[in-house]
Amino acid sequence: MSVTVRVPAKVNVQLAVGAARPDGFHDLASVFLAVGLYDEVTVTPADRLRITCSGPDAAQVPLDASNLAARAASALAARHGIAPGVHLHIDKDIPVAGGMAGGSADGAAALLACDALWGTGTSRDELLALCAELGSDVPFSLVGGAALGTGRGERLTPVEVGGTFHWVFAVADGGLSTPAVYREFDRLTEGTRVPEPVASDALLDALRTGDAKALAASIGNDLQAAALSLRPSLAATLAAGTEAGALAALVSGSGPTTAFLTEDAATADRVAAALTASGTCRTARTATSPARGATVV
Repeated sequence: MSVTVRVPAKVNVQLAVGAARPDGFHDLASVFLAVGLYDEVTVTPADRLRITCSGPDAAQVPLDASNLAARAASALAARHGIAPGVHLHIDKDIPVAGGMAGGSADGAAALLACDALWGTGTSRDELLALCAELGSDVPFSLVGGAALGTGRGERLTPVEVGGTFHWVFAVADGGLSTPAVYREFDRLTEGTRVPEPVASDALLDALRTGDAKALAASIGNDLQAAALSLRPSLAATLAAGTEAGALAALVSGSGPTTAFLTEDAATADRVAAALTASGTCRTARTATSPARGATVV
């Protein structure tokens, strides 16, 4: 017997970041969109917890207890007082360490898959609580669609989306450490007043009406300057996508994946081809949003 869960990547169409809190985290107003790039996590019974991975960037995925999928399985087993005897296999298609919540997606998928495999009948609220313990982006990976994340991003409010948005994602060589990007954000903003993070009404309206041009005018990422400071070459990627016809360009989350909003599917294909030809990224992928959250397949 095995259970497979499919789980999407995310893009932050807005990432407003507050000052560092005493616990080291930052208050956020993060508007998440799930996008149609997916990992699949398959779980089968085993005598002990073990993890394997396949896919283009599989060599970059940790296969030890630090992996969020392994941590999720252990957390669910501990909640129900059972041994975490399971083999987790990740078929990875979401960029690794790319600011698209690939690790968080795997954690959410593992929770849902293990719950189904073990028949533990964990409630949705319990699963979301476990997700929040695992990491700030994990709850949204379970929920999918679109949502406003507050607190450190784990407190979710659903957001209405009135249409389909077309994206291109330029995958960089190597990853960026999310903690390192936040440390750089703190360094760059030291001595300045960092405003309280608030979701943009114009952006939420654009999502609700499905207006890609209005969304392009209102997207933003407060971590972008920090990501560019650590990886200056991303500026050339952003410029290449904009010159190719994207409505808007931004660093996805903590990067280094860059995201390009386009008017339609045909434009997305042209922008992806131009980005690939530009030599400023490893590859470029097209996808649409919103997408369903973690789902048993």
